[in-house]
Amino acid sequence: MTDELHEPNTELEPLGAAADTDAPETDAPETDAPETDASETDAPETDLAPDASFDLTDDAEAGDGEAEGDDEPVDDPWTRPGAWYVVHTQSGYEKKVTANLGARIQSMNMEDRIFEVVIPMEEVEEFKNGRKQTVQKKVFPGYILVRCLMDDESWYCIRNTPGVTGFVGQSRHGQKPTPLSRREVQTFLAAKGDGTGGMPTRKKPKLEYEVGESVRVKEGPFADFAGTIAEINADHMKLKVLVNIFGRETLVEMDFSQVAKL
Repeated sequence: MTDELHEPNTELEPLGAAADTDAPETDAPETDAPETDASETDAPETDLAPDASFDLTDDAEAGDGEAEGDDEPVDDPWTRPGAWYVVHTQSGYEKKVTANLGARIQSMNMEDRIFEVVIPMEEVEEFKNGRKQTVQKKVFPGYILVRCLMDDESWYCIRNTPGVTGFVGQSRHGQKPTPLSRREVQTFLAAKGDGTGGMPTRKKPKLEYEVGESVRVKEGPFADFAGTIAEINADHMKLKVLVNIFGRETLVEMDFSQVAKL
């Protein structure tokens, strides 16, 4: 995208790359310990659904759906107003950033521009204390998804939220961030309907892999992505695979059944 943003009278921080860290962080939860997957297992937050943190338009959109009939899928994130953007956060503070952004949206009366903030989650099986448990883990550690109408004010509200370090897909000053494509939205925010958050049931065939081996992801949010095996847990039949997500190598844990040799 090349159209330039109109610069507001208030001096804004330059629209820089996703990794810049100049945003004011007066309320950043720096003194708190980062969130961990273990804490999510032991004390799950009921206000964070597997694929959404909060949605400011649910009631209004439900009313519209009743008036217009069933022309559009009720739970299709792509058909909702606005576009989806990827926001980079301080690692381990995704939930706190989501709460901070929700408070800013309300205090700045931005509900008509910023509609929804999502921490994509997936259900995985883990062994803890010798027992198998189904837990929820973040699909993209260090990232959240925001559905909004992108303009100067919504950019400023999001970018200057404590804990936010930038937008993904914004390469130069004055350029709007690039929204997710329809395929990306429907992949990362698969509608829940089967109790698995859109994720297929995993099987565990006996396969042998090697560290450093290249594999293709067969299922889940990274389907069709290529990656490199970094770690192997043969006892639990799990792999840790380096996958290129939004231009950054990210370590993702998967079952043997989720990948195939190239």
